Amino acid sequence: MVTLPPFAQRHPPAAPAAALDLVAAALAYARDHAADLAAQTWRHVGLAGGALLVAALICVPAGVWIARHRRLAGPVIGLGSSLRVVPSLAILFLALPVLGLGARPALVALVLLACPPLLLNSYAGIRGVAPAVLDAARGMGMSPGQILRQVELPLALPLMLAGLRTAAVELIASATLAAWIGGGGLGDFILRGFALGRPAIMLVGAVPVALMALAAELLLGRVQRRVVAWQ
Repeated sequence: MVTLPPFAQRHPPAAPAAALDLVAAALAYARDHAADLAAQTWRHVGLAGGALLVAALICVPAGVWIARHRRLAGPVIGLGSSLRVVPSLAILFLALPVLGLGARPALVALVLLACPPLLLNSYAGIRGVAPAVLDAARGMGMSPGQILRQVELPLALPLMLAGLRTAAVELIASATLAAWIGGGGLGDFILRGFALGRPAIMLVGAVPVALMALAAELLLGRVQRRVVAWQ
């Protein structure tokens, strides 16, 4: 007969029936609160998608610009890299005294969170274009604007998409923290379940977030592979 070690005897693994009960309770709660779940899902998507759009509109042009101005590239990249080490929750609470509670400080914090991968990958993509390719484009009489649109941006697109994919997954996951400052989203269910000590409610928020992050990773990864194959 196999004897379990003392730790396993004190902390036996959860029975499959308990896990099934937890899933059933989560499904029942989601069914009973379907309207709230749908509203918070759309709010979550809006927060993450809006932050991604604003960050892309700021950081992609900024990455292209600093690739043209090497003297400014170092400080700007250093600032972008430093934002990566700041915890998402810390950025949220730093925005709180200035912008107050609600979706607005959450959106600002998420934009700051999305900036580093978009900025760094845009810069790296433009700087990664071979000088010989640029010389050939100039030799054909192309203007700087034509070189940017027809040569540099298409060649830098795979790296830019990689930054977009990283930012999208981080935003979908980090948008759950908006609930801590009244920003809404699926983090409301996680926070509610934590406060009530009910893991089933936490699952109602956590599972859709995980599925959305996985879907974004797979979809943008597929787009990136298509672009690389097309090139």
